[in-house]
Amino acid sequence: MGLDFLILYEHITRELESNCLLMAELQKRGYSVELMQLMSRKKLKYFLWKKPKVILTSAMYDNETLNSFVYNNVGRLNKVINLHWEEVLSREQEESSFYSLKENAAKCVHICWGQAAKDRITAHGVNQKNAVVTGALHLDFLSEAFKKHMKGKKQLAEQYQLDDSLNWTLYISSFSCASMDDTEIKELNDMTNLDFTGFREVGLRSMNTTLDWLERLLHDRKNNLIVYRPHPSEWEGLRLKQMEEKHKNFRVISELSIREWIYAADSIFSWMSTSIAEVYFLNKNCLILRPEPLYEDYDPVIYEACNAVDNYDELLNRFDGDMSVFPIEGSLIEAHYSLIPDSPAYVRIANLAEDIYHNPPYDQPFSDGYRPKFNLLKLISLYGLNLMVKLNINPMHFSWFFGKNFCGTAQRLMGYIRKARVSRSDIVKSVEEFRRIIG
Repeated sequence: MGLDFLILYEHITRELESNCLLMAELQKRGYSVELMQLMSRKKLKYFLWKKPKVILTSAMYDNETLNSFVYNNVGRLNKVINLHWEEVLSREQEESSFYSLKENAAKCVHICWGQAAKDRITAHGVNQKNAVVTGALHLDFLSEAFKKHMKGKKQLAEQYQLDDSLNWTLYISSFSCASMDDTEIKELNDMTNLDFTGFREVGLRSMNTTLDWLERLLHDRKNNLIVYRPHPSEWEGLRLKQMEEKHKNFRVISELSIREWIYAADSIFSWMSTSIAEVYFLNKNCLILRPEPLYEDYDPVIYEACNAVDNYDELLNRFDGDMSVFPIEGSLIEAHYSLIPDSPAYVRIANLAEDIYHNPPYDQPFSDGYRPKFNLLKLISLYGLNLMVKLNINPMHFSWFFGKNFCGTAQRLMGYIRKARVSRSDIVKSVEEFRRIIG
């Protein structure tokens, strides 16, 4: 028996909860839906007896991503929906060909959180019919219907042994490249045709200064607890571990969705995180910490002309004073995130998926001379890496044979697999909970 919908995800904290909500809505309508992580081993069933009618991907940029996300997971399939999780970009990214959705990838159907994204990708050549404004799926959780789903400060305090009598400050990290080595940066540069080397350098400097400020704040305001939320691509480095050991009121926690922590926090600090949209719509106190200016090329467009803190004394003064004035112009955020109370995004996306399921494809991604290639090496590698993760094998034990560089790469990839693993029972539990909420 075939599968109706297959949803691919990359990061648990960014996508899983939203995907489970979408699964709940589609299952409610009688469809079969399964979830698959991008670095899971390839499954023969999705090519043969359980080939999906529609696939929903986390991103879609060019022929390479079409080949990797679709062809190498399910074979040829023209009914492709890009959930478009990397949608609010920097000015440089907006103007680049890679992030403009080029080649046959442009022929997939692309979710747009707001009119701004639709205008951008259609201006770069995506057909109007392939760019659909639905609102942002992850912002559905801010509605009244899902407030009971939020854990809140007291419940989080019990779960993570935190003191709920203190003032909680959430720091949302965007230092995604700070822990990348030269090889990873080169891979990113080659893939996007952009230069992330400078972004890593300014990120490293900003991270170090920001952590200095946070340490001083912990000393100067002892009634404050700081929860540091790493970016999904960030690894916990030595400095963060040392700060956790040194300060009882400093914790690094990457678990749960960012919404849970924004909802529970008394105040939020950000550098350039697009999660500031949730902060804005939840009407939370917020400061943007910028030890040094960000070049326009790196800065997300919703941060244009933001009112940022650039020194510690100003941080302390504004932290102690009135933080009710939001540091970003609300109209900028609202242009990129459409909130339609009577028509939540998960319903609109499910409606779109259902339309694509029952009707001919909007377009033909696998056409016009595009010749996909099956990556046998990736198939074998993912089988091996996932098996090593399951058996908890350290690849560095074999560096004497394969070499340190090869085993180091394997170790890094296994780290990404571990971070993205989630049990089937946890998925079922989340979907069942959302089924109860949406009725």
